[in-house]
Amino acid sequence: MVARLAYRMVTTVDKRLLWKFAYNFGYKGMRSVQKFKKRLKQGVHFPPFLFISIINSCQLRCQGCWVDVASPRQMISKDDLNRLITDAKAHGNSYFGILGGEPFMHPDLLDVLEAHRDCYFQIFTNGQLISEKVAARLRKIGNATPLISIEGTDLISDQRRGAKNVFDKTLQGVQNCVKHKLIVGVATSVCKTNLDLVSEKWLRQLIDLGVHYAWFHTYRVVGPKPTPELALSPEEIVRLRRFIVEMRTKVPIGIVEPYWDDQGGALCPMATGVSHHIGPSGAIEPCPIIQFAKETIQQSPSIYQIMSKSEFLDDFRKTSAAATRGCVVLERPDLVKLLVEKHGALDTTQRKTAMLELEALQPRTSQHQPGEEIPEKSWIYRFAKKHWYFGFGAYT
Repeated sequence: MVARLAYRMVTTVDKRLLWKFAYNFGYKGMRSVQKFKKRLKQGVHFPPFLFISIINSCQLRCQGCWVDVASPRQMISKDDLNRLITDAKAHGNSYFGILGGEPFMHPDLLDVLEAHRDCYFQIFTNGQLISEKVAARLRKIGNATPLISIEGTDLISDQRRGAKNVFDKTLQGVQNCVKHKLIVGVATSVCKTNLDLVSEKWLRQLIDLGVHYAWFHTYRVVGPKPTPELALSPEEIVRLRRFIVEMRTKVPIGIVEPYWDDQGGALCPMATGVSHHIGPSGAIEPCPIIQFAKETIQQSPSIYQIMSKSEFLDDFRKTSAAATRGCVVLERPDLVKLLVEKHGALDTTQRKTAMLELEALQPRTSQHQPGEEIPEKSWIYRFAKKHWYFGFGAYT
């Protein structure tokens, strides 16, 4: 499968973009993790990967969304984005996840990408604003991969995303990216209504569209309208994990998921310290669905200094890892509340109902299911996860 996927990449992606991906994301990303490991031995925690929600606005209204997409526009300024990326680069970081809202609604997104050609960016997007002009500029800049959300068929997409003709508009964005020879990903938030779509047939349809990788994440019951009836059961989560492991050895498409290590043990990227999140107000949060913070990027010119010295983030990592290898928000919302109250963390939403939402959550199973571990079968995923994406001592 590795050779077949490599062949697909070489024959469908601009060679210059492949080089950028291999060097900025591959080589420099591995180097970033090695520096992270070295810092850990010194007792310093600064994540090798940062996820930045650059704007809250979005033209869709998705079920279970935790972002204030309908509130007044809030976004990180171009100057602040350049400053925090530059500081993170100085400490070895090269990969940044760009989220929203809808990132392409930020007027300076492409300028920021262009200012940091020595980095690699993954843009989490609904794809509807990726016109041919935008795709052409992404190709010219060369250091970003669009990860485009597709939640299912046209009917399921309209229901999940709260708008009409979502599937067709998103598909046009995919086609524009493929036409301009970008590395293209498709993300799916897997829930009750689209679990049956997650199949080998679906992956092969994505390949036919020209997609190079798929990202699967389980639906999170959070936000002002959590819609718990969409959440997967424990058995369905295991089914999803088994599907991912099997397909990695069978279908020539990259498959990404952030929840399990090489042996199938559950992981939380936040608890391991691999990543933290910066919201559209500049608030520094443990992860995107924990909308509380003690610090903001405006408090210091150095994001490294703020995050590495944050008692709030440190306590969140340690307490979460001691409680579960899974998602602490889903399994122990009471513990999240205690941590927020202990540190006097502020609600980072515009709606200011995050604590009420947290108190209303009912504990549920996440990806941590002892006895149900399914080890990786693919040697390359097993090797990569073992060396560059694992517990980093968080669960010992």
